[in-house]
Amino acid sequence: MSVEWEIVESGPASAAHTVLLLPGGMCSARSYAEVMAEPSLSSTRLVAVTMPGHAGAPPPTDFSYEYYAQITAALAREVNADVVVGFSMGATIAYEMAVSGAFAGPVVLLGASLSAADEPAFFRGVIHLTSVVGAWPLAVLKKGVASMVKQASVSPERQAELKADFERNNVHDLAKGLQAYRRWLARDDDPAKRLCESGVPVWMLHAEKGDGGLTSHERSVLEACPHVRVVTIPGHVFFLPNDVPGQIADVINEALTRLAEPDGLGAVPAGRLEEPVRQQRQVDR
Repeated sequence: MSVEWEIVESGPASAAHTVLLLPGGMCSARSYAEVMAEPSLSSTRLVAVTMPGHAGAPPPTDFSYEYYAQITAALAREVNADVVVGFSMGATIAYEMAVSGAFAGPVVLLGASLSAADEPAFFRGVIHLTSVVGAWPLAVLKKGVASMVKQASVSPERQAELKADFERNNVHDLAKGLQAYRRWLARDDDPAKRLCESGVPVWMLHAEKGDGGLTSHERSVLEACPHVRVVTIPGHVFFLPNDVPGQIADVINEALTRLAEPDGLGAVPAGRLEEPVRQQRQVDR
């Protein structure tokens, strides 16, 4: 079975390293345009994708995050990715790739939620409503998220592009995806501990406000883990790839640097940080 991917690529095809970029739910590969334009990443091959079932992309045959991790790991192998970066939903998929052993390289998790408690109460309410009444709350969510784009630190033209991507979402596909996410969040398997035990070098980046968070238990486990770095961006930030692309580029470069070090999968230091051509690709499972 094959999966059709919408791919946006930048950087030299012959670059020494490739980074796979996974967007948030309802977002497309184009949501990483600001990160891909960062000068410090100009010599790195960057491959951004639209997740199946989002922003108008064809839906997957299975909306479970385990399946998303499986097909995305196959894509990572296909493009020879050295590092995987995920935002929000994309971070959850990257997490699954790491803890399942499907990807052993460094991962950068942007605005990741590891449990229901990490998600804002409003979003938890939307997930619950969808399980009871179906897809109609997602029509409201689409409009609400699209209006929030006005807060993104990008030009009016880019805001319009991001809004158009949100409007391409199919609410019935989103409903299936949210129910799969609800089941994923309901697992009681100490996700922070699982991430540490994976042995994968991890950068976990959050803003102080705006993109969810971590429970005190999750934070303490991750901060104590020698190969996990928890990075906090001051202030209120929601659209991380669009609002703070420079800080994200810094973290990606730090992850790439780890590849060249003798103990490439060793300890990671703790700390705090103050339009491309579209392609279609078939990737066999």
